[in-house]
Amino acid sequence: MNPFDYTRAGSVAEAVAAGVSPGATFLAAGTNLLDLMKGGVTRPDRLIDITRLPGLDRIETLPDGGSRIGALVRNSDLAHDRDFAKRYPAVAEALLSGASAQLRNAATTGGNVMQRTRCAYFYDTASACNKRDPGAGCDARGGETRLNAILGWSEHCVATHPSDFCVPLVALDAVVEIESAAGRREVPLEAFHQLPGDTPQIETVLSPGELIVAIRLPPAAAVFSGHARYLKVRDRTSYAFAVVSAAAALRLEGGRIAEARVALGGVALKPWRARAAEAVLLGAAPDEAAFRAAAEAALTEARPSGDNAFKIELARRVIRRALTLAAAGTPDRLPALPASPFAVQSGVPAYA
Repeated sequence: MNPFDYTRAGSVAEAVAAGVSPGATFLAAGTNLLDLMKGGVTRPDRLIDITRLPGLDRIETLPDGGSRIGALVRNSDLAHDRDFAKRYPAVAEALLSGASAQLRNAATTGGNVMQRTRCAYFYDTASACNKRDPGAGCDARGGETRLNAILGWSEHCVATHPSDFCVPLVALDAVVEIESAAGRREVPLEAFHQLPGDTPQIETVLSPGELIVAIRLPPAAAVFSGHARYLKVRDRTSYAFAVVSAAAALRLEGGRIAEARVALGGVALKPWRARAAEAVLLGAAPDEAAFRAAAEAALTEARPSGDNAFKIELARRVIRRALTLAAAGTPDRLPALPASPFAVQSGVPAYA
């Protein structure tokens, strides 16, 4: 590990002022960053510890009915907050399907949004990776691509974004609150992460010194609470990143779908909002025919980035299953295996 300077910020203003210096990186729980540093994947010159910043560890219900999640709220605290889980059950289910209990107890919501790809070639410093070393090439092209992208990828990068949490957040129109020396700005989460294009090293819209301070859900997100699910297909149910995942949320009126939200994980370098699928579902009966048509629409632009064509059909099936579960209604009790296709509808009463 390279030597680096360490600073503990006492306020958001101190943090963003220190963050503009070249080579500076913010440190919260470090569940992703420290692994990257130990492996030599990233080599910051300065770590700015933000773990003690006041006011960023709160879960708030806003006057307009929306919710605000501080960037330092722990994943486990958010998932087990009864009021939050009842209002946004797919988000809670996604959080509890990610990582291990130990990591969820440490990891923060802001860090989850900022976590980097788990592409094996990105982590292997002996491999060429345009994300790690712009212009070096992409050894994943023609390599092991089973878990890589099927949407939005380019010849320069075929990696995927690993977050579970971000998938239902994108579906529910979450907004990222960002603080900088110039003041505060807000960015829809759907626009926060960048597709690779020819600059895969640019992963988000953040500029140097900008710090995520909160994630906000609009009031309208809670109207889906009765019909919202997250489904994740992974190689190992106990602890693994998604091969493909999907968040599905429906608002039903008179036996028809009055509004639908669909997003995919594990398929692109950002959580993928499937707006074409949502358009197909609008006004339809919540049945297999509508769900099949929505799944087809969601994957119209999909193409394999190597030996992973199976993920396209898998994604269609995951969407259909997630929509079926959502249409059946949010269960009263959180499944014992959250987000798993093998789950039975029993477990802790997180939504009660």
